Amino acid sequence: MAYKIADTCISCGACEAECPVSCISAGDGIYVIDADACIECGACASVCPVGAPDQE
Repeated sequence: MAYKIADTCISCGACEAECPVSCISAGDGIYVIDADACIECGACASVCPVGAPDQE
């Protein structure tokens, strides 16, 4: 299952920089993940200070 970023996102950008396939981008107030491009590696979740990325 692809990862999704929860509303707890603080828009720090750590996840975007860590994503190996560049499927994370700044959204309206929080970052968003392109589920079709996500390879489910978990890199985003491992660097998020608030644990916002989680598998759907």
